[in-house]
Amino acid sequence: MSTGLIILLIVIAAVVVVGAATLVARSRGKHGGSSLKRRFGPEYERAVALHDGDTKAAERELAERVERHGELRERPLDGTERQRYADRWTSVQEHFVESPREAVAEADRLLAELAAERGYPDGARYEEQLAALSVHHPEHVDGYRQVHRAARLGAGAEESGSQTEELRSALLGARALFDELTSTEPGRHRAPTGAERPAPAAATRSHARSHTPWALHRSRPKES
Repeated sequence: MSTGLIILLIVIAAVVVVGAATLVARSRGKHGGSSLKRRFGPEYERAVALHDGDTKAAERELAERVERHGELRERPLDGTERQRYADRWTSVQEHFVESPREAVAEADRLLAELAAERGYPDGARYEEQLAALSVHHPEHVDGYRQVHRAARLGAGAEESGSQTEELRSALLGARALFDELTSTEPGRHRAPTGAERPAPAAATRSHARSHTPWALHRSRPKES
């Protein structure tokens, strides 16, 4: 091998190494701690807690989620599809009166199907679907996590009053994500950046009043 060819190979190798280092540095800057904390909000704190306070380990996990799912673009729902899902959610809420645990299981399946419809990994890959949702809907993804956990406890089991309240709470949290996934407002799920600000509190309260989930209301005893 000639001296000139050896020098050329060394130069090429050096360029590759420098390029890789640059990409890593950019990635770290893009997904740095403060950026991840802004983007993930409550999911950031949850990840840190799961890693026993190891912030670096939590940030590595969250950065990997962004790398895998950050470029995902949600598929829009047309009016017919949105109404179909709304009707199914209403049915879930009505079913809660007689069978809270079964209704929660239905909500879990419905959210998995809806997320897949919007372009997320399918429900058979729950952990991957959840990770993708956490990147784009970090404020409400824990509601899906809770309703999925509640659904796995076993349909048909006897519930105490406190367990029913836990199921009701899980359904409420899941409803928040359902509203996000069926929203007609593009980009509604994005976490605010430095140039963006959350909606005024009054507007948020107004929206909440107009979409108060049925499950907030405790079921009344049947009239004899």
